[in-house]
Parts: sequence; structure tokens; C-alpha cells
Amino acid sequence: SKFLIASTSEIYGDPEVNPQNEEYWGNVNPTGFRSVYDESKRFAEAITMAYHRKHNIDIRIARIFNTYGPRMRLDDGRALPNFMMQALKGEPLTVYGDGSQTRSFCYVDDLIEGIIRLYKSGINEPVNLGNPDEVSILNFAREILDITDSDSGIEFKPLPEDDPKVRRPDITKAKKLLNWEPEVSREEGLKLVLEYFRNEISRNSN
Repeated sequence: SKFLIASTSEIYGDPEVNPQNEEYWGNVNPTGFRSVYDESKRFAEAITMAYHRKHNIDIRIARIFNTYGPRMRLDDGRALPNFMMQALKGEPLTVYGDGSQTRSFCYVDDLIEGIIRLYKSGINEPVNLGNPDEVSILNFAREILDITDSDSGIEFKPLPEDDPKVRRPDITKAKKLLNWEPEVSREEGLKLVLEYFRNEISRNSN
């Protein structure tokens, strides 16, 4: 049998290189505010690779970057659901710091296709899966306001400890070995997910 682990771009921590490729070891504070999540994923990759080397387990390691789509949790704390819910409710969008930090957003259909291709491959090394289309959080908030046609403003709050300044996957490996890259643009994906958030707000208010 094959063993596939859903790892994360958070293993790169607050990266000193951009975009992040699989050979980069990351820049993680081992005792910081985000360390429990970051280090648990780093350890999960380490123990998975150890079992592959020692016991010849057939493994797959998917390093998943920020993903979104219908049926995501409304309160998971990430930028997209926060902004979408705030905009639709007419509340100020919360931007931490000055909003210059960047993120990359991958539509769920693209991610699933990447995971399936990775699973069917013979690759036992980590592979980045995400959309390399990078955007600043401030500009992303403005995109959400535009697509929702919201009159909400933007509220700035202090940047959390160890919040990554950049996040963008280098998907050269996935392109070459899996013949995979995202097909859904951020503009298209946001339109697809907007109806889900509208329906959820309507359902929860009834």
C-alpha cells in the first residue's frame, strides 16, 4: 500500500527565499507562537521519510499551499474566509500589519488533481502543490471587496508573531514530474466560492 501525507507550506516557516522550492529547509522558530503546527508538520515529514528509508514504505509527501473552495470552514481563521464573511456581512476586513505580506491561493479542484497525480506517481520526495500566483494580503482584501461589491472598509491590526512575510510555491517539480499546474485563476475561483459563502450566511441567519 502507499502512504500519503498531507504536509503544508508552513514547514518553510517565515522563508528567506521566494518562491519556496522543495530543497529549501525553511526558517522556523522552534518555540514560537506558530511552532506547534510548523514543527509537527516538519516532524511528520521526517518520520514518514524515516519509515521509507528504514522499512521501504512507499510514501508520498504533498506540501500543500493555501487552498480554498466550497465547503471550507467559515471560522478557520485564514484570510479568505475571514475576508469573505466580513465583506458579505458589511464588517471591516481585518488586515494584520500593513498588508504587504503575500500569500498564494489554490482552488480546491486544482489541488485534488495534483494530489491524485502525486499519489499515482512513484515520487517518494516532497512535492509542492499550490498556485504560484502571489498577491499581497492588502490587495487580496481589495479584490474581495470588489468581487462582493461590499462597502466594508479595511481595519489594520498588529502583525502576529512569526507571521510569514511571503508565501509562494515553486511548482517546477510538480510541472516536470506530474505534468501538473493550476488551471483555475484566482479571479475565477473567487467567483466560484462566493456563492457558497452567500448561501452559508443566509442559512445561518435563518
